[in-house]
Amino acid sequence: MTKSINFEVIGHVRSPYKEKFAIPRQPGLVKAAKGFIELTSPFEHIDMVKSIEQFSHLWVIFVFHETMEHGWKPLVRPPRLGGNQKVGVLATRSTFRPNPIGMSVVKLDDVLCENNEIKLAISGLDLLDNTPILDIKPYIPYADAIDTAMGGYADEKPMQLKTVTFSDDAKQVCMQAPSEENLFTLITQVLSQDPRPAYKQNKPDSKIYGIRLYHYNITWCINSNSHVEVLHIEKENE
Repeated sequence: MTKSINFEVIGHVRSPYKEKFAIPRQPGLVKAAKGFIELTSPFEHIDMVKSIEQFSHLWVIFVFHETMEHGWKPLVRPPRLGGNQKVGVLATRSTFRPNPIGMSVVKLDDVLCENNEIKLAISGLDLLDNTPILDIKPYIPYADAIDTAMGGYADEKPMQLKTVTFSDDAKQVCMQAPSEENLFTLITQVLSQDPRPAYKQNKPDSKIYGIRLYHYNITWCINSNSHVEVLHIEKENE
């Protein structure tokens, strides 16, 4: 039997998420997150995506490229269990897998052909910038949405979202950002999910955190168990 298989990367993701921290734990939770899948040679041909616009959503098969060098673990601690209880890696969506492969459902917003380059405009993504793409498949509602499915320890939706407020300076930066970045809404949706480690949630926390979205460094803190405050937004040098 074949013990190893090689795959070719067919494209890469262009995403507002420049680091793993603050990426939502599931796709679709941050609808304001917009990006692209750019097909690469020899797959950047319009015939590759012919009729794909008929589908509203896509399955994306990708590589956890920033964690693959750390190897895999047979037992992991899912955030939904508070980061305290171990379960089998195959019973989770952990990045530390025998093969560092993930899958995600994204919304297809547009198909673009610019200078012979094929780009799929997507939203609701939970993918790191430069993520390698192995395959793309259409999401088929009648087959892929199973009403009677059981979600185990992740059967219920995440806890109540946090309220997010902005300092005056942070608001000003958001107002000056390009409209296509939708920066105010993106930051609000990302931080309302509370991207901190599971063991810190619902506990007092005086730490100031930072995240990177697009070309912005954003600092924020938890003022209470239900309130996030955006302190400062600084645009990186381009």
